[in-house]
Amino acid sequence: MTVLQQMGQRAQEAARFLRTVSAKEKNGALLSIAAHLEKSEADILKANGLDIEATKVSGMTSSLLDRLTLTPKRIQDMARSVEEVAALPDPVGKVLGGQTLPNGLRMQKVSVPLGVAGMIYEARPNVTVDAAVLCLKSSNACILRGGKEAIHSASALERVMREALEESGFPDGCIQLVKDTSRESALELMKLNRYLDVLIPRGGAGLIRSVVENATVPVIETGVGNCHVYVDASANLEMACRIVDNAKTSRPSVCNAIENVLVHRDVAEMLLPRMKEALDQHQVQLRGCPETVRILGDCVVPASPEDFDTEFLDYILAVKVVGSLEEAIDHINAHGTRHSECIVTESYENSRRFTLEVDAAAVYVNASTRFTDGGEFGLGAEIGISTQKLHARGPMGLEELTSYKYILEGNGQIR
Repeated sequence: MTVLQQMGQRAQEAARFLRTVSAKEKNGALLSIAAHLEKSEADILKANGLDIEATKVSGMTSSLLDRLTLTPKRIQDMARSVEEVAALPDPVGKVLGGQTLPNGLRMQKVSVPLGVAGMIYEARPNVTVDAAVLCLKSSNACILRGGKEAIHSASALERVMREALEESGFPDGCIQLVKDTSRESALELMKLNRYLDVLIPRGGAGLIRSVVENATVPVIETGVGNCHVYVDASANLEMACRIVDNAKTSRPSVCNAIENVLVHRDVAEMLLPRMKEALDQHQVQLRGCPETVRILGDCVVPASPEDFDTEFLDYILAVKVVGSLEEAIDHINAHGTRHSECIVTESYENSRRFTLEVDAAAVYVNASTRFTDGGEFGLGAEIGISTQKLHARGPMGLEELTSYKYILEGNGQIR
């Protein structure tokens, strides 16, 4: 039996235990995790320092380094988020529906955990905690596999959480981290059908594609955000500049940041210089179509076809001038990743058409795409943004980490 199979076996045993624990017991374990995170701040920062030093040697973009870096405040924020999860309603055991059948059987549809969830992600230590506590709250055991860039940080966080669970009387199979960061371990996890009920990748396009192409375990796609803002001919241009600036520069390394701006030709001459002035405050590189280059000049890098399909996760923005709303919608549906899309417009008719025809988990009218987040939606913490359509779409919170089963009670009915 391989190491991963042994982990899978422990996770299944833990999942069986978690199906029996009360909401009070789970919340107590979560609050213990929050307390242990704060108490172990020095050890966590020391481990994170090892990861940061290693990435400086190997080379990493500033935005990815920001994702990797932990600070005392970020650890405190982790602890607060765990406490917030503990305060959320328990998603398990809810009666979703029911009826008495003509034969007298009493039927109830009840929410239940998925079972054992696998998670593959990249250089974001906070995902280790987010995924673990959301799974715990929804009574799922989890097997986590982060990237090699954050392995010291993730290992320290796993150790802290498992110590808290042990004190709370929970089995060690509830939260497990794969220490082997080789490609072989990832491939084995993708095919661990006997033990995993679902696999959730969270990261860049390459990671998502690898999981979708190689996994035999059921997969929920999350995370890739090639998001757009389309500025319509009727748009308030001051509003458009604010939205584009916020959606690109407030935190470019996250999946709900925009990577593309589409501008209607009727307002391009007026908007693009103003937009560039705002983005220049953050040294954003513009990669534009020929029309954009004509308007803004040599400061714009001529865009390649690949630029309109790229999730930069950096201070880089692709810009294209379009001739109509229809062209913008066609472009988004062809190049987007079904994450978050925005139209800036004063036309109700155009906004209505955009929201109906654009295929994405979240579609905005006159607002930044940066709001696509479980907390911002009032849904609590989330494990990622699902960009697919089956089972879950949009922020994957506690409800999306459950399934349901039917419970039927009778008095001797036979068929």
